Amino acid sequence: MPLRITFVFKQLQKHREYRQKIISNYQRLHHELYNMHAANFFAPSFLKAISENTEQGFRSIMSEPSPGIFTFEMLQPRFCEMLQAEVENFEKWVHETKFRIMRPNTMNKYGCVLDDFGMETMLNKLMEEFISPIAKIFFPEVGGNTLDAHHGFVLEYGIDRDVDLGFHVDDSEVTLNICLGKQFTGGELFFRGVRCENHVNSETKPTEIYDYTHVPGQAVLHRGRHRHGARATTSGSRINLLLWCRSSVFREIRKYQKDFSSWCADCQRNKKEKKRQTVAAIKLELLRKDSREGQTAT
Repeated sequence: MPLRITFVFKQLQKHREYRQKIISNYQRLHHELYNMHAANFFAPSFLKAISENTEQGFRSIMSEPSPGIFTFEMLQPRFCEMLQAEVENFEKWVHETKFRIMRPNTMNKYGCVLDDFGMETMLNKLMEEFISPIAKIFFPEVGGNTLDAHHGFVLEYGIDRDVDLGFHVDDSEVTLNICLGKQFTGGELFFRGVRCENHVNSETKPTEIYDYTHVPGQAVLHRGRHRHGARATTSGSRINLLLWCRSSVFREIRKYQKDFSSWCADCQRNKKEKKRQTVAAIKLELLRKDSREGQTAT
């Protein structure tokens, strides 16, 4: 077995053991959170749109304040409260047992991975049955129609937690971000345009600037490659649920692509500029040809 494959296999096995150790020892607070109960979790308007499963139905509950950024009411207050309490209970268990947990990503020092303590099945249903139908319609060019994996976690912001989050892109094709609460000021998301890997640090155009203010229970859905960050939470405590939705098919195809103009704004601009230059060159050549023919005729 090649060394790389052996290493990956060992890492996966190690993570499975880590996850199983948590699940075997952690005492759940709200057992109903670990299975999908759509009627108890979601806002009626969201469930109605999902049952209709049409672009018109989804747009009827959504706002698109900036291209590719969709906001809508999604979670019931009771679900938000239960999930916050579950996370607090888990963090308490971690503190009391001195169990060393993996944080959601390299940028956050606080928060927890929900999949690691038993919510993987529920979150997979959330992706497959409630996010995929939307992603198929609004994000097909980035694998929205082939989502098959996820990373689900909660982030905590406040004076004694992570305060802000720097400018970045997500390790996802489609990102769902939902504010769970609590009372807070600040913490706005700032978006700065969609980019491929080659253009991730390129200049932001004025039309790409958009700031979003969190509302508990309200979701933001966007491409993972949509550059963004979070401003400082200046008071109180803010907790957000995030679901990074991924497509293995899209990721495999992307390895062999060089043109991402279907979704990268800079690739689109470069493609248009090349087309403009080509058309200009053809026009110039035609003018020169006409001029030569005119001179020959005289």
